[in-house]
Amino acid sequence: MATSILDLSAQKALDGADSDDVRLVEALRAGAALAYEELLSRFQQPVYALALRLLDDPSESADVVQEVFLKVFRNIGAFRAQSSLKTWIYRITVNEAHNARRWFFRHRRREVELDSEPAEARNWKDVIPDSCISPFEAAFEHEQHVMIEAALEKLSPIFREAVVLRDITDMSYEEIAEVLGVSLGTVKSRILRGREALRAELVGSLKDRPAPRLVPKTAE
Repeated sequence: MATSILDLSAQKALDGADSDDVRLVEALRAGAALAYEELLSRFQQPVYALALRLLDDPSESADVVQEVFLKVFRNIGAFRAQSSLKTWIYRITVNEAHNARRWFFRHRRREVELDSEPAEARNWKDVIPDSCISPFEAAFEHEQHVMIEAALEKLSPIFREAVVLRDITDMSYEEIAEVLGVSLGTVKSRILRGREALRAELVGSLKDRPAPRLVPKTAE
């Protein structure tokens, strides 16, 4: 059977891709069990962290992760290496987060999960390693993260995803354009406007905070 032009194009793209990605993609296409384990080891936590920041819901984010890897497993044969494997997986993640958000606003009602762990206990601390800092520094860092996460939640989804991809996942502008399927100029505009909106939210949060109580020191 003659090799199609599409197959030749895909192979050429793979030849120019990252060697680890090429090896992993070829192993996944061959159905190697260890390849699926490696894929999950490399991408499961980053995908969850991205989904969590886009949705701010641990349960929804976990569902998104499942859908993302189901799509990766089913469509790995269609991966043409026109972008990196990470960019392709992140694009699927953003699309699935969009789908989850649309479903939420159309169908889901607020539910109280009596037996679940509070969302506050499973956000930024799940992905930040222990740095052995002092209790005061830990409390201050926690407060900062809580404020940032709360401010991110208030951003428009299109600005939030651009800021998260750039400032948290550290993707290049070109990669973000591929993930979001928009032009480079649109990416830069969304990041700029998202950062400005985030800054405004943080300034507003600081203004709304009560003034600290000053306790005078007793004379010794």
